[in-house]
Amino acid sequence: PAALPLPVRTREGQLRLMEFWTSYAAPAPGAYRVSGTVRDPGPGALGDAAVDLLPDGVFCLDRLGTVVYANPRAARLLGRPRPLLVGRSLWECVPWLDHPACEDQLRAALLSPGPVHFHVRRPPAEERTRPDDALLAFSVHAGPELLTCVVRPADQPVRGPVDVRPEDTADPPPSAGPGPSGGPPADPLSPAADEAAPAGPRTAAHVYRPIVLAIALTEAVTARQVSAVVMQELLPAFGGDRLAIYLLQDRHLYLAWESGFPKGFLTPFEGVGLDARIPGVETLTTGRPLFFDSMDELAARYPGLALDAEVGSRAFLPLIASGRPVGSCILGFDRPRGFSGEERTVLTALAGLIAHAMEKAQRYDTEAALARGLQQALLPRRLSAHPAVETAGRYLPGTQGMEVGGDWYDVVSAGDGLALVIGDVQGHGVQAAATMGQLRSAVKAFALGDRPPEEVMSGTNRLLIDLDPGQFASCCYLRLDPATGVARAARAGHPLPLLRHPDGRTEVCDLPGGVVLGVDDTARYPVGELRLEPGAILALYTDGLVERPGVDIDEGVTALRRALARVGAEAARAAGPSLTSVADRLTATARHTADRPDDIALLLALR
Repeated sequence: PAALPLPVRTREGQLRLMEFWTSYAAPAPGAYRVSGTVRDPGPGALGDAAVDLLPDGVFCLDRLGTVVYANPRAARLLGRPRPLLVGRSLWECVPWLDHPACEDQLRAALLSPGPVHFHVRRPPAEERTRPDDALLAFSVHAGPELLTCVVRPADQPVRGPVDVRPEDTADPPPSAGPGPSGGPPADPLSPAADEAAPAGPRTAAHVYRPIVLAIALTEAVTARQVSAVVMQELLPAFGGDRLAIYLLQDRHLYLAWESGFPKGFLTPFEGVGLDARIPGVETLTTGRPLFFDSMDELAARYPGLALDAEVGSRAFLPLIASGRPVGSCILGFDRPRGFSGEERTVLTALAGLIAHAMEKAQRYDTEAALARGLQQALLPRRLSAHPAVETAGRYLPGTQGMEVGGDWYDVVSAGDGLALVIGDVQGHGVQAAATMGQLRSAVKAFALGDRPPEEVMSGTNRLLIDLDPGQFASCCYLRLDPATGVARAARAGHPLPLLRHPDGRTEVCDLPGGVVLGVDDTARYPVGELRLEPGAILALYTDGLVERPGVDIDEGVTALRRALARVGAEAARAAGPSLTSVADRLTATARHTADRPDDIALLLALR
């Protein structure tokens, strides 16, 4: 082991300092056990350690109202040890914050572009133990995933960039009338005022989470994303443990999402018609939500209906958007419970939001399916073959947006050789796919005429400018002579090809290039030359394979070079090496990446 810590790169591309040492208790002759310790846990832990030293209290809530971080000062001011705060709902571990006035401020923070400031008075019992910080000043900052709350005694001067308005430093405004004991006016944010208010089931958690649901629904795109948002945000707000969402299609209901129900229980209800007498159909056909406080009540209303549990309660909500039926939503609870009038109103309103989100998602899914079908029709079904050259191509759509883009590849017979082409049209969606199809046809027409690479690039560039001014595309066109292995190539703003030599060396081909297509109708595209030895593998690719957010593209190209060297060596050792297996291996990581912002095209050639 090295005497100093070594930098080790994580799967996410971040560097960590590791200190290694060897155990002398070898597990086998000639073997050594090496252990290591992370010396630098990364910026997350360092950030927590820095916030722990701040004089102000800082704590963070996730979208469900759970405390995910609290520094020691926040724990002291809230009167709860950190182990009792982190990982628990704020409303449960600090019940004196579960107040409608606090709820209004948190709602404002979720919807406001800037921080929100308010005061909270401690309960009388805690005031006696901490008279110096009986009144607390809160500043809430909303982020994409978290609410960050800064808390300090109200008489403490403000530090740092927190923008506290002048009125925020004043005493809390008194209520219109006297306090509950006939004394001075009650502080509207104090627990005493809460005690004077009528008791009821309303809590800040019940309103905070549905508002987060409404915000999250605006960000959901597909039907599956909408269902996942409902599962993550709505069920915890009301204590549910089961969810089923059915969507209407051709006067039948089909299951779009289920969670928590016994395996196979919902199968008999798949594709049920609108004439069936079951609650999921009745709530949609009548447009009225159905609430059952117990399973006995549900069984009495629908005799003979199969039930998934003996105890519990159920809510059936119609999904209707702008007067059009979309489907129905079923919420399940593992114990009997009553639904207050306020809860019924909130759930009914949220069902309307879910219906609108689902309707939008269905339109999106339809448009995306059309775009994918268009793109699949435009991509080559098979590549031109040559007895001396093996080729393999792969295309992966992006997993964000329309999931369809403008990447393409092709192999075309050109005279007595082969033309290899790969390109990437700017943007995503139907327009990018349509432009890609036009460019592919143009390049193929030029290649069939065995035009020189520079003429192919220049002609395609002028065509794109005439077809769609303002649309850009990168492209790499390579004309290969299988007999000699000599390839002449022209590039238009496209990533450089990679070449794996028969001896295992890999290199980035140093080819000249011009500007991307669609910018300048007088642009010139110089031609470079490379040689493909027998057994060598040439790799053409689009930037989606090597680009990652926050990582330099050169690192992605280096990683692809290493993968090509490794996979090529494994294929060479295997009996009957296949270029298709090499293409599959090079795209395996990207294929299993859930959040892939760009589409990917890869074209390999083996002489």
